[in-house]
Amino acid sequence: MTENTAPLRVMLAKIGLDGHDRGVKVVARTLRDAGMEVIYTGLHRTPEQVIEAAVQEDVDVLGVSLLSGAHMPIFGRIFELIDALPSAPRFTLVAGGVMPEEDEEELRRRGVAAVMGQDTPPEAIVEMLRRVVAETAAR
Repeated sequence: MTENTAPLRVMLAKIGLDGHDRGVKVVARTLRDAGMEVIYTGLHRTPEQVIEAAVQEDVDVLGVSLLSGAHMPIFGRIFELIDALPSAPRFTLVAGGVMPEEDEEELRRRGVAAVMGQDTPPEAIVEMLRRVVAETAAR
């Protein structure tokens, strides 16, 4: 991305029963402060609601934050929904929260551009989002 383009549009989502959203709200504020447009879906969304909203909002990045330990079945459903779309989505999918390393590797293999742990510094999240969007655009 160059400096003269529109700001990145990022949707942050909490899917399932995970009721912890302090971290995702900190990330949302950090991304806004970095000049990105941020949409936060709120708590307890379904994968269907999130994918539909990401497509409707025409976001550059869909970030899914999970602390519940249910990341593999939730991302499995997200991948099914993405595969069922009439055309490939424009957004880059990223994950954040608490996930074992072996699950992170599987998520990346399936199409998640980046996985950020709960201890990822805010500045690193901003840089990573910019990088993965630029890499996606270059393809």
